[in-house]
Order: sequence, then structure tokens, then C-alpha cells
Amino acid sequence: MRALPEPVEDAVPGTVPPPLGEFGPPPSMDAWPEPTNLPAPPPAPASSPAPAATPARVPDPGLVPDPTPELDSKPTPPRGFDAVAEAVLGDAPPATTADAAPFAQQMAQVNEAVKEGRTTEATALAERTVAQASAVLGLEHPEVLGMRELAAYIAYLAGEPERAFALALDVARTHHRTRDPEAAYGSLHGAATAWRAVRDPALGLALGRDLLALWDELMTEGGPAAEEAEELESAHARMDRLTARAAKSAEPPTG
Repeated sequence: MRALPEPVEDAVPGTVPPPLGEFGPPPSMDAWPEPTNLPAPPPAPASSPAPAATPARVPDPGLVPDPTPELDSKPTPPRGFDAVAEAVLGDAPPATTADAAPFAQQMAQVNEAVKEGRTTEATALAERTVAQASAVLGLEHPEVLGMRELAAYIAYLAGEPERAFALALDVARTHHRTRDPEAAYGSLHGAATAWRAVRDPALGLALGRDLLALWDELMTEGGPAAEEAEELESAHARMDRLTARAAKSAEPPTG
């Protein structure tokens, strides 16, 4: 039987004395040997200097764009039959001069017939008014030219594009002859609108040649026609399509 250890003198009551067996006292848990042969820690990286603050650029007052720049392009005014329709169908009464005052009532009747879709009556009224005004004021008077352009618009509404084309192109030629490029180009637009409504390719080619002859003259002289060169390109493209259609329709039937 193993002998019990002898009690330790001066032991503090309430504590457990350390074992004193054959293996001796336990090792201290607080004292561990320092490790050896460990690699040295890498040197701390050298701190790079902070980048200098870039001073804020003060914009040059002369280079700061205007927050509300003005538009260089002006809106395109209505031309051709668009302008005629706006004058006839608009709420404002048509503007007339003192020369046209004797025909104001007749023009009001024409406009009323157009608004109500009575194109046959409007055609007869317009023809009579144009004849009377031309006899008094002359064919090249601005008021008469406006009446003739209205007659062209009525013919277009009535499904007579060939007649509308002839009337509008004649007005455009008169404006061109009197040195009014803006009015000439506007009337040319009406003629072009009527021309595009012509379905027969051979007739369209014949009318197109007359149209483009005046159009080319207006382009050469500058003015609004030269500012809208894409419109003339579109007309030339239609002439190419009409040429192809006319050639195809002229081919003899096969079989």
C-alpha cells in the first residue's frame, strides 16, 4: 500500500499544496523558453511622401460656355401648300392689302368652301376671283399670286395633281422673275408636293424635268434653296426611281 504524503508545514488553510511526489513539483506554466533561430522580421517599408494637393483650376471667364447658348439655326417657316393651308385653316383672318380689299369677301367664300371640303365650289370661286383680280391688279401682283397659289392648293385637294403642279410652278417662276427667292422657293415646294402625287412614271419624268430646271437655278443663286440641298437630292432620287419604272413599263410583255 502506497504511503500518503506528509502534510506540509505552514500550509495556509483552505489551499491545496503542490504535489511533492517522486516526479517533483510541476513545471511553471508561466515561464516558456524563448524560441531560437527564427527569421528576422522584414524591414518596414519606407513611407512615401503624400502627393502634393493639386490646386483647383479657376476657369477663365472668357472660356466658360453660356449655360443657355442661343441656337444658330432658325426654325423653317411653312412653305408651299403647308403655308397655304395654314393661312386658310388657321384661326386668324387672312391678311389682305388695300389693293385686295375689293376681293376680300370672295376670298372669304373660297376659304369657307375649302374648310368645309367643298372643293368643286372652291375651285370655281377661286378661278373667278383670280380672273377678276388679275384684270384689275395684274398677274404678277403679290395678292394675285397668293390667290393663284391658293387655286393650286385647291386643285391638289380635288385630286388634280397635274393642274396643281402647273399652277404652283407658274407662280414660282413669276416670283423668281421678280427677284423674290424666298417666295419662289416656297411656291416651288407646292409644285414639288403636287409632282410627288403624280403616279404615271412617264408624266412624272416630264414634269420633274421642268421642276428641277427651276430648282437648279434657285440653288445656283443661293438663298433658301441652297440651304436645303437635301430636298433637291430627294427630288433627284425620285427622278431615278421614275426612270426605272418608266423603262420597266416600256418593256414588251414576255411569253
